[in-house]
Amino acid sequence: MAGWVDWSKTTQSKNYRGTSSFATFMIIGPTCFFLGILFASFPYDFPLLWTSAPVPESFYAHLETHLKFMHQSPPLIGRLLNIIVFTGFLGFFIKLFRPSEANVLFDGASLVLYLIGAGVYIANIVKGLRSVSAGIWDDPEWLEANKAASESGELVLGKEDSLKVLAASNTILALVLVGVLVLQAGQWYAERKDQEEYAKIEEEKKGAGSKKKQ
Repeated sequence: MAGWVDWSKTTQSKNYRGTSSFATFMIIGPTCFFLGILFASFPYDFPLLWTSAPVPESFYAHLETHLKFMHQSPPLIGRLLNIIVFTGFLGFFIKLFRPSEANVLFDGASLVLYLIGAGVYIANIVKGLRSVSAGIWDDPEWLEANKAASESGELVLGKEDSLKVLAASNTILALVLVGVLVLQAGQWYAERKDQEEYAKIEEEKKGAGSKKKQ
């Protein structure tokens, strides 16, 4: 750790990569972009998670159509999403190259949340989209396997429960990404306080120096 962290670097150092650096915008940009996508999906997730009103069967049909359209979009869309994800990782790697203590605390914690978000996206959301796009719940083999599993006492998620899990994963991912923004905002606030304290100390030094001259 001692060789990795530059303990001599402070928020006043010229080579300090803080919230005003371009790397921060490489982090905030993708984070806000994916929050926008999740916000666009919120009208579909709301009836599944945030209301006790019964969900009509027609809603599930509309939701499946929407998810299939998203998953079966042209390959260029998926490549652009991957580029945006890796842009965020690149921003973290830039800020955490020879980092200061502040970088380790704020950017390190933000990177952990970003990794958790990527894990939720790959393990839950992508897997759920593939299941919806493949239409596994209408497959006779899946129906037979589900029936056999139910008879043996195993728990198998059906279409409605799987769509609820997908909606819950969207909510978890949104909370994780909001956490990244909160940590970056916390870093900005800490830098601002450091600058105020540094300016106050400089003023006191100048005042003490002028008194000695008199």
